[in-house]
Amino acid sequence: MNLFWHDWAGLIGVTLVLVAFFLLQAHKLSGQGYPYQVMNLVGAFGILLSLIFGTFNLSAFLQEMAWFLISVYGIVRGVKAKKAAATPIL
Repeated sequence: MNLFWHDWAGLIGVTLVLVAFFLLQAHKLSGQGYPYQVMNLVGAFGILLSLIFGTFNLSAFLQEMAWFLISVYGIVRGVKAKKAAATPIL
């Protein structure tokens, strides 16, 4: 079995997404926290790479693109909330 770099990227991506979900369910990670969001972001990116450079599947691509974009949204929202909390109200 010969695996290419994009196959490894996809396998690592799937592992990251599943571990993040397991840790969320086990109450070891917060769904609002950066570790969870980053694991989903990097995981979805790895899966996207495997779909783009390997065997393309439109439905899987759309799901992972949504997963990636939602993770970006969660990270940006978290950064904005952290900045707002740190800004003193005059």
